[in-house]
Amino acid sequence: MTVLTVWMIFVIQVCPVHAENVFERQLGPSPFLKTGAPISSVVVVNVYPHDAGNFTQGLFFHQGYFYESTGLYGKSFLYSKDIKTGKPLQKVKIAQEYFGEGIALLKNKIYQLTWKSGIVFVYDRQTFQTIGKMKYEGEGWGLTSDGRYLLMSNGSSTITFRHPDSFQVVRKIEVHDGSRTVDRLNELEFIKGEIWAHIFTEDMIVRISPKNGKVVGWIDLSSLRAYLPQNAQVDVINGLAYDDKGDRIFVTGKFWPNVFEIRVAGHAD
Repeated sequence: MTVLTVWMIFVIQVCPVHAENVFERQLGPSPFLKTGAPISSVVVVNVYPHDAGNFTQGLFFHQGYFYESTGLYGKSFLYSKDIKTGKPLQKVKIAQEYFGEGIALLKNKIYQLTWKSGIVFVYDRQTFQTIGKMKYEGEGWGLTSDGRYLLMSNGSSTITFRHPDSFQVVRKIEVHDGSRTVDRLNELEFIKGEIWAHIFTEDMIVRISPKNGKVVGWIDLSSLRAYLPQNAQVDVINGLAYDDKGDRIFVTGKFWPNVFEIRVAGHAD
């Protein structure tokens, strides 16, 4: 039995509700079939240290620092980190009954989702003091901001736009590649007018139009695994950040020992 076969059985077992929508895989550089959208590869520009003990759930970049949210009950934190060393500069632990998820920055406030508790925590970015919390229904997965609203995923094909003052739903989009919906949307980032989302359990980013949910492209991240230590006990890719002033893109994963600065290259053949 090949490694690929074992891996695919694992995916289907842990995500039975998504089994009917698991994309077809193939050996070769293009992991997705039946898409009319371009599939791009990536080039690694820089490699930075990352705490391999962190179950990364959310990541963003601001003014030269990484901000990271981690999950697992009793181990969920919000951090600010030095990029070059990966060392925490500030941190706050959320209560043991909460499982931390995605984070986003908007108007000097950090918003941190929780997985199944229906609570989003609000922090002052500079002091890391908790300044509020709001409720929502369903699961919290990824979070980003378009500069006006907070954009949230819940593991389905839906991205919900929410008002930052109330977390009430403003509108929703359904992500689709042609006639097929794209689910398992996880960590989100708003990049150059597009929503980028990790696909849970896949080494892929999907590029999405915020207007109508149309898929405008795919980014294959599978080449990043060649840069990881062979004995690294890593989990899925999760963690996507963008430096808009420097036009830099950063990617990491759960229990990954590195954060990778990447450049999107040409289309995969």
